[in-house]
Amino acid sequence: RNPEVTADDEEIVSSVVSGKIPSYVLESRLGDCRRAAGIRREALRRITGRTLEGLPLDGLDYASILGQCCELPVGYVQLPVGIAGPLVLDGREYHVPMATTEGCLVASANRGCKAIAESGGATSVVLRDGMTRAPVVRLPTARRAAELKAFLEDPNNFETIALVFNSRFAKLQGIHCALAGRNLYMRFSCSTGDAMGMNMVSKGVQNVLDYLQNDFEDMDAISLSSNFCSDKKPAAVNWIEGRGKSVVCEAIIKEEVVRKVLKTNVPALVELNMIKNLAGSAIAGSLGGFNAHASNIVSAIYIATGQDPAQNVESSHCITMMEAVNDGKDLHISVGTVGGGTQLASQAACLDLLGVKGASLESPGANARRLATVVAGAVLAGELSLLSALAAGQLVKSHMKYNRSSKDLSKAAC
Repeated sequence: RNPEVTADDEEIVSSVVSGKIPSYVLESRLGDCRRAAGIRREALRRITGRTLEGLPLDGLDYASILGQCCELPVGYVQLPVGIAGPLVLDGREYHVPMATTEGCLVASANRGCKAIAESGGATSVVLRDGMTRAPVVRLPTARRAAELKAFLEDPNNFETIALVFNSRFAKLQGIHCALAGRNLYMRFSCSTGDAMGMNMVSKGVQNVLDYLQNDFEDMDAISLSSNFCSDKKPAAVNWIEGRGKSVVCEAIIKEEVVRKVLKTNVPALVELNMIKNLAGSAIAGSLGGFNAHASNIVSAIYIATGQDPAQNVESSHCITMMEAVNDGKDLHISVGTVGGGTQLASQAACLDLLGVKGASLESPGANARRLATVVAGAVLAGELSLLSALAAGQLVKSHMKYNRSSKDLSKAAC
């Protein structure tokens, strides 16, 4: 028994351990989220025999995650947040927060930011902005499924379908259909303002399915999500059509900056990018992975700013291009990325650091688009630095310096 457990809590812990009280009802029954987490944690300790020592309990506002971020909490994991920058992008400076446990990552991105800044900065453009959801329905015959496909793709019907689908922020952009036997897959794409927007998209799709049922009574809705979306999975449809924000970011890195900051030269970088990122990825049969480590940068920023890190799968579809310009002296680099818990205090602080906290009142969606461009700009910096390290043969040396502690960890204070 834990001497810190009060007599009142002891009875509840015992009931949770015995199964008399389900662990998931503690918050609603007690009305105290911190107390519920502590009781659940103590019950887990008794059930498993593991102390969970090192996993903090105090220091998190458990009420802030109730019903929106995490269920059945017993503590929280600490992650260091580093700052890369300033990233000079579209005439503005950004200090980019990155949450990671990989040594050398923030330092590398920071070096890339320095090279970009000393060369006059980078520019970006959002090419596409549309979240997707793709339900699947079944009809009695393939011919009947084709009739529904034709109905959805008829331009004369779009306005009516959009009227059924649209809400305050969700605005239907298009429907892409695919047929497999008598199963029809319908990929709805829409704008979602400053939100990632899966809930509003799903609601709009459900409204359309209900509407279609009136004219297609023989339609059987199999699932609201069919994997044609495609959510959190590698998919060619995301690489080709995009999902979320599709951004291109570019910069021209001066010859002297390549030499002094990146410790390499323009011809070596151009050759390496072609052999590694383009040809090497093609040999590997890569799907949208024509880059050095875009997912590293995307994941670190997503975690720091409270985005869904699982969206890293489609958000790291990226192609890095490099070419010599200005008579071969300077380097033109560009990256094209395909993207996709912000109420927590620490994540909100990181969003505020970038100037994109909350929804844009003047122009709905502007903050989300700006965040997407910052992510793309940071990927540009990360690609530039890592490829330079590889070209200069410094990768192993850098990781041994930044990713290996020389401290005697057995004597380190906790």
